[in-house]
Amino acid sequence: EVGAWTYHYSDQGDYTWEQARNYCQTFFTDLVAIQNKQEIEYLNETLPFHGRYYWIGIRKLGGTWTWVGTRKALTKEAENWAAGEPNNRRSNQDCVEIYIKRQRESGKWNDEPCNRRKKALCYRASCQPFPCSQRGECVETIGSYRCECYPGFHGPECEDVVQCAKLEPKGVRMNCSHPYGDFSYNSTCMFGCQEGFERRGAGTLQCLASQQWSAETPTCTAITCPVLDAPDRGELNCSHIHGDFAFGSTCAFSCQTGFALMGPESRECTATGTWTGDAPHCEAVACPVLSAPDRGEVNCSHRHGDFAFGSMCAFSCQTGFALMGPESRECTATGNWTGDDPRCEAVSCPVLNAPDQGKMNCSHLHGGFAFGSMCAFSCQTGFVLMGSESRECTATGTWTDDSPHCDAITCPVLNAPERGGLNCSHRHGDFAFGSTCAFSCQTGFALMGPERRECTATGTWTGDAPHCEAITCPVLSAPDQGELNCSHRHGDFAFGSTCAFSCQTGFALMGPESRECTATGNWTGDDPRCEAIACPVLNAPERGGVNCSHRHGDFAFGSTCAFSCQTGFALMGPESRECTATGTWTGDAPHCEGICLSTLSAIKCSTLATPKMGQAACSHLHGDFTFGSMCAFSCQTGFVLMGPESRKCMATGTWTGDAPRCQAISCPVLDPPSRGQLSCSHPHGNFTYNSTCTFSCEEGFVRMGAEVLQCTATGNWTRHPPVCAG
Repeated sequence: EVGAWTYHYSDQGDYTWEQARNYCQTFFTDLVAIQNKQEIEYLNETLPFHGRYYWIGIRKLGGTWTWVGTRKALTKEAENWAAGEPNNRRSNQDCVEIYIKRQRESGKWNDEPCNRRKKALCYRASCQPFPCSQRGECVETIGSYRCECYPGFHGPECEDVVQCAKLEPKGVRMNCSHPYGDFSYNSTCMFGCQEGFERRGAGTLQCLASQQWSAETPTCTAITCPVLDAPDRGELNCSHIHGDFAFGSTCAFSCQTGFALMGPESRECTATGTWTGDAPHCEAVACPVLSAPDRGEVNCSHRHGDFAFGSMCAFSCQTGFALMGPESRECTATGNWTGDDPRCEAVSCPVLNAPDQGKMNCSHLHGGFAFGSMCAFSCQTGFVLMGSESRECTATGTWTDDSPHCDAITCPVLNAPERGGLNCSHRHGDFAFGSTCAFSCQTGFALMGPERRECTATGTWTGDAPHCEAITCPVLSAPDQGELNCSHRHGDFAFGSTCAFSCQTGFALMGPESRECTATGNWTGDDPRCEAIACPVLNAPERGGVNCSHRHGDFAFGSTCAFSCQTGFALMGPESRECTATGTWTGDAPHCEGICLSTLSAIKCSTLATPKMGQAACSHLHGDFTFGSMCAFSCQTGFVLMGPESRKCMATGTWTGDAPRCQAISCPVLDPPSRGQLSCSHPHGNFTYNSTCTFSCEEGFVRMGAEVLQCTATGNWTRHPPVCAG
């Protein structure tokens, strides 16, 4: 025991923590609450050792170590735990023991299960009931106590009260309560204002322990209403009794020119902080609603409302229409529009006329030859429209495209036929519809086709294209045993053709050497002929005979005379002689000499071969191809024998004459036609028997005559050569 604070413990038995506390609260104040190390040292020296040690007044409440007597949490600074404690072993150690006279860590604390039995360590407090004037907390000390005064109180027993300044507000109603004396700690004053005024500051002030009031003294100011603004396009005139826009303020409203006030003319600020009436506004004076003109548009800008004062409406017309009247109108302060109603009129285009030789058909949407008018153009028969088939009047007052015109339909340009002339008359332009062209030919040429042609509405000429053909003369043939070589300027055997005549070797030309086809279709001169050249008349040798064959006349070119001798005589000299082209005979004149008959069969001549394309017929007197054998030669059709017609084996063992041959009969050489081609095949030589020639014409030309000609055995072609006509 130390003074008025004493310690006690249970010396009769051991208790659980709850039993120990009940014990302490029954016989003393409570389980001990250790406040400092001095107490611990005192207890460790004074109390006897007990193996189970002593319970003290600390317990875990809500997870926090708490002094149960004061319900205050154990602070970190006040902790006095043994090493490694508290460890809450088995998670049930919620009470605290103190080691008294323990060998190690004596005086330290340890957490233990609350159901364990230990000595109860109690204390009896020094503080009496209702201590410290009930204005503070009594704090136990060893042997004494002290008062810890509550805020607002001071003195050893907390008997003195803190004072605040006396409140004396102006223009504010105040009502105060003073629990500890006027304007002292915890004095409370409430403040209020008259109707139409409101408090500025706290409504209640309290005297604090710091000797200061909880807030500044409030004031009363007139209740304000929301600041009013002049209506749009209007004015505001206010009078203020208690301050701007405060209780009692009055505001009058008016509108600018062109606007009318809608709502109260004045408003007053009331005690509720609101204005009488609703907010007025200025509405623009209205004008009648405007409509867009027909075929036009209206575009309005409304500054103060649809079709009201200040509204501006601009007028425009659709494309192709022009505005007649004002471009814009404005709504005035009197509710009327400036200007008159505008209208839209179709834009006009220049009047159109039908093209020459043509027609025009127009449709008008908005008036004659105005915007939207459409004119279609056409031409009379034989004319074609040059330009647009239709034109439209545009919004710019001009027509689309250029003016069309009717041009006569053109026909292909005609040319004079070759070797001819052309004379045209043109009514509507060169070689156009209605043009007429007359054709003629030069001397020596005849017009083949229409004499005149006319350009029709279809762009074609009547009839076919005529041409000039050279006047023809009768076809000339080569003279017998002669040749014909012609040059044809304008077609075979036609005007201007010239034919030259010649004779084969051994023949002489009798008549003109050339003839020309005249414009009358006749040849100059008479037909020439070829006569064989004559040789001297031959006689048979003595003791012999002569046998002559005359191809072209007695003893003339080509005549062949064979000589023979009577039996017992041998021919000495050539067996035959031929009249040559020079008018002389081949070889010398033979004669007959007597011989021995036994030697005749021993005389041999060489075997004769048949000429190609010919035949040989032989007779043998004394054996094949021996003295006296005679062979006669001939040729197949289309071939002529060149050489002796027969040969005889003479006593000399040689044949009379040379070996004959068969030569293909020739036809006149052919030339390609003008504007054409010629293709020939020659099995026996150029332009000879059985040669075949095919004719063709260039594109745009037509063959007039046979396509194929063949050289015949007579030396003539099967047909006249064709021509190519354009």
